[in-house]
Amino acid sequence: MPEDRTPADVARYRGFRQDEVDAANLYRAMADSEERSEIADLYLRLAAAEDRHAELWEQQLADAGLEVGDRRPSWRSRVLAWTARRFGPDAVLPTISAQEQAGQRMYDDSPEAGGTALPGDERSHARVLGVLAGTRGGIEGALIGRLEGRHRQVGGNALRAAVLGANDGLVSNLSLVMGVAGADLENRTVFITGLAGLLAGAISMALGEWISVQSSRELYEQQIAVEAEEIRLMPEEEAEELALIYQAKGFAEEDARRIAAQLMANEATALDAMAREELGVEPEELGGSAWVAAVTSFFLFAVGAIGPVAPFAIFDGGTAVVVSLVVSAAALFAIGAGITLMTGRGLLFSGGRQVLFGLGAAGVTFLIGRAIGVSVGG
Repeated sequence: MPEDRTPADVARYRGFRQDEVDAANLYRAMADSEERSEIADLYLRLAAAEDRHAELWEQQLADAGLEVGDRRPSWRSRVLAWTARRFGPDAVLPTISAQEQAGQRMYDDSPEAGGTALPGDERSHARVLGVLAGTRGGIEGALIGRLEGRHRQVGGNALRAAVLGANDGLVSNLSLVMGVAGADLENRTVFITGLAGLLAGAISMALGEWISVQSSRELYEQQIAVEAEEIRLMPEEEAEELALIYQAKGFAEEDARRIAAQLMANEATALDAMAREELGVEPEELGGSAWVAAVTSFFLFAVGAIGPVAPFAIFDGGTAVVVSLVVSAAALFAIGAGITLMTGRGLLFSGGRQVLFGLGAAGVTFLIGRAIGVSVGG
């Protein structure tokens, strides 16, 4: 063995080669059972790329003076290949996609892969498999479906955020108020505590939402900057990747390559296309405004949290507790009704379940507060 090759290097070459052999075997099995010719061809192209990768590691082993041996897929690859041939490629696609996602940077730190197409190919394969896994077999008409799905998703996410934000404020502040009331404190103390809980919770939610959205925006900006640099330095590879993405969506290879070439003719349109298709980012929005998200989160939490505490500003003693519970129960039922818009479950079921859980949490904190109040009061 040459002095510059260590046993660890040899083990790494063999491991990389086996990974490529396994992947090629799987892609061919998926192509065999794929009914759509354009997708089957895509799998075969991926398999051919993995074969080329395996050849590189075989050459490294040969240069080290070692016997390469026949290509034999591992037992895991054979089982997955059998599953793909028996039940269709969609049965294993999520597993293969996750595997490619996990290994897309496997060659970044490998000196032998430097100056080759291996690192870029692995990332490209991960992105293409992600597109295929996301469409779940509904490849034809995927562009229209994605556009329609995007509008539905925006509405669904907004509704979900509104319902969950109000629910968080309602349940958390109801539990807080009932816990303090259970300790048999005067109304003024309960009201101030509930108001403090409202403000603290709303501010916390707003800050958390701001950090989340702003971090996402910064990540998207960094990813787009990297993509712009790749378009500038490796336009041919990026054009190939874009063509693969469109082919994965159902375009014929010739059409996919033509569209990719047209988009890549201009760096601005190329970057816009890669941001949308590869990263899933709207370049103009970058995930939305962090400030709008923060203000909205604050408002939604406060709307839910005001119901349990407001009665203590109007009524006294047990009356305030009863009114707070009644108002909160009505609000909980309304939130449950909102949930039915997302789940399709019955109104009484979702509303009743929400009331049961919310009042149950309040009952537990009330009893804990009562126990603490009795203990402290002697």
